[in-house]
Amino acid sequence: MSFLNHLINGFSLGSVYAIIALGYTMVYGIAKMLNFAHGDVIMVGAFAVFISMTSMGASALLSLIIAMAVCTALGVLIEKVAYRPLRNASSSLAVLITAIGVSYLLQNLALLIFGADSKSFTSIVNLKAVKLFDGQVSISGTAIVTITACIVIMVGLTLFVNKTKAGQAMKAVSEDKGAAQLMGINVNATISLTFAIGSALAAVAGALMCSAYPNLTPYSGTMPGIKAFVAAVFGGIGSIPGAMIGGLLIGIIENIGKAYISSQMADAIVFAILVVVLLIKPTGILGKNIQEKV
Repeated sequence: MSFLNHLINGFSLGSVYAIIALGYTMVYGIAKMLNFAHGDVIMVGAFAVFISMTSMGASALLSLIIAMAVCTALGVLIEKVAYRPLRNASSSLAVLITAIGVSYLLQNLALLIFGADSKSFTSIVNLKAVKLFDGQVSISGTAIVTITACIVIMVGLTLFVNKTKAGQAMKAVSEDKGAAQLMGINVNATISLTFAIGSALAAVAGALMCSAYPNLTPYSGTMPGIKAFVAAVFGGIGSIPGAMIGGLLIGIIENIGKAYISSQMADAIVFAILVVVLLIKPTGILGKNIQEKV
């Protein structure tokens, strides 16, 4: 039964990675840029929840809503100030370097404001654990909420992209920005909306992650952000179902690796498996080959 416990914990951790990976995959799929500051937006969201609950006395739900609003505004601001001026840059390296710069800026601002000491995060989940098989298998309330939230977000996001005008505009911009603009689509507004949605999801992921692992520092979003990016590439970056599958697989592999191989080698195992998968299928599990005309 211990294996089943590790598997459930892996699903819970993987669900957090999947929610974060959805932000990466949306931005890349639509704007064709890698937002490496996304991990630090997670940290900002977690701190927003922390301040709302401890200093303002807000409820867990209200704190989460405040965090989502803060991260949404931050995501739109980052896109407008840092990325939009470089959208037509001759080299994609300029955007990548800018994203790294924004990441360090957010980390250092958090260090100045909150300090380097770890903060004890109060869980936003009050659900009791569910015990199965005469108590041999225990599913924490945080795991139940996290897995459920991941499924609901993935389904909702898929329906939004496929069934709404804004979602259709995102797909059009993803295919061809120039043609979409000629058809009357506001490209800037569409990309800003993409960043807004991705950043709001980052706030949810930050709150759920710190509910499960209640230590919060200015660097809390760095490694989860990297692993979520790996999950997005693993599943096929640009694919919403792929982000979910990649996140769940990364979480399961990491948890099983810690339990049965080595806790110190778990991250190395995750990245090694990614390398193997990309050697076999460079586009990821659900990625599609795209032929470019020269």
